[in-house]
Amino acid sequence: MTVDRRTIVEAALGLLDDEGLDRLTVRRLAERLGVKSPALYWHFRDKRELLDRMAEHLRPPQSPPGPGEDWRSWSLRRARERRAALLSHRDAARVVAGSRAGAATLAAFDAELAVLVGFGFGPVRAVRAAVLVDHYVVGSVLQQQADAQRHADAGETPPEDLPEEARAALTGATPTLAAALAGGGDPGGDEAFEDGLLMIVDGIAAGLERDRTA
Repeated sequence: MTVDRRTIVEAALGLLDDEGLDRLTVRRLAERLGVKSPALYWHFRDKRELLDRMAEHLRPPQSPPGPGEDWRSWSLRRARERRAALLSHRDAARVVAGSRAGAATLAAFDAELAVLVGFGFGPVRAVRAAVLVDHYVVGSVLQQQADAQRHADAGETPPEDLPEEARAALTGATPTLAAALAGGGDPGGDEAFEDGLLMIVDGIAAGLERDRTA
């Protein structure tokens, strides 16, 4: 079988979904592709380079602002697209968190910065804003996927899925936390993610305003 870099990366993502990052090895990947391990080293120097290219593949395609889309709505959309891409593969946030940016990733990041500069950001503010949003997205997915895997490994029911009485018993000694969960639901869920994302974008807007009035 003849393989190319894209075929290898797509097969690696499939193996990631099936086995998880800890069991993703070059040997298992070669077996899945029906080749010998040395054939993969023609395309990737080592597993680290393969993981870097997998992280690159997990970045959503570039998407410039649409008609009438301001920097806030564009940033929110891009953050949601990034989160969806990471949630589409098991352990994807772990792959991305440990990755080293290659030329393609840097070029895509530069294009995103250029969009913010076009909206009136200075280059420094653009970099800091983009990195802040990306760290929030990757960190939130990292925690969400780790929690889900821990519950799956232990055969546990996630706290947010427990019946109300069981949740009350679990949080009986933590009344403030219990009130927060009752009013806001899962702190790692979609609603909490959206609320946190809005807080961050509001903070970026405040920093941008400070730059303009300085």
